[in-house]
Amino acid sequence: MRYIVLDTETTGLDPAQGHRLVEIGCVEIANRQLTGRNFHTYLNPERDIDPGAQAVHGLSLEFLKDHPRFAQQARDFLDFVAGARIIIHNAAFDVKFLDAELELLGLPRFSTHCHDVIDTLAQAREMHPGKRNSLDALCDRYGISNAHRTLHGALLDSELLAEVWLAMTRGQNTLVIDAEPESPRGMGLAAGGQGETWHLPVLAASADEQAAHENYLDALDKAAKGGGSLWRQLSAAREAA
Repeated sequence: MRYIVLDTETTGLDPAQGHRLVEIGCVEIANRQLTGRNFHTYLNPERDIDPGAQAVHGLSLEFLKDHPRFAQQARDFLDFVAGARIIIHNAAFDVKFLDAELELLGLPRFSTHCHDVIDTLAQAREMHPGKRNSLDALCDRYGISNAHRTLHGALLDSELLAEVWLAMTRGQNTLVIDAEPESPRGMGLAAGGQGETWHLPVLAASADEQAAHENYLDALDKAAKGGGSLWRQLSAAREAA
């Protein structure tokens, strides 16, 4: 399944008050890796930007007035997200703006163009109840550097959120994904009581995967605030035995 991490910047808080999109940023994930395929555009909102919104993203109308309107970018944007699972932090906010822009063009709601929408804010609140779950807080919790982020930007925030989502969902891969084998006969583990068996391949981690694993454990150690992650505690106990 193809995943798209999406973020937007806007002129204000509510499209019902005429506020518009000023930036869209998307990054693609396939096989739990960033593919390098991105979609990014600034947009001329054809209206003033609230001072509070401009303080967040730093985009001025003077800068945006020479960029395309949403109508000019809509087809390329919809082609990029078509059929994908969309990952957004606080999805309700971005989706209501996308729906409003599409409605102005007489096009169906955003959800009809993609497979579904995953809200990482809702996921984070389930995983970390009672804690701060802003994108900055999650970057800190999972050891993802956002030191280069002084202002919000749709593409940069999408890239950070992609790293956060990959960290949040480690360990959720299934052993058998999407397709069943053409014939399960003669494969190792008895299935269905009919003598049919399965063999699960044993794949050794590559050097890059081992390094990524150690980086993840470092992040867990940091979150444990000196107590050390359970994985490393168990490894140390096994080595001492």
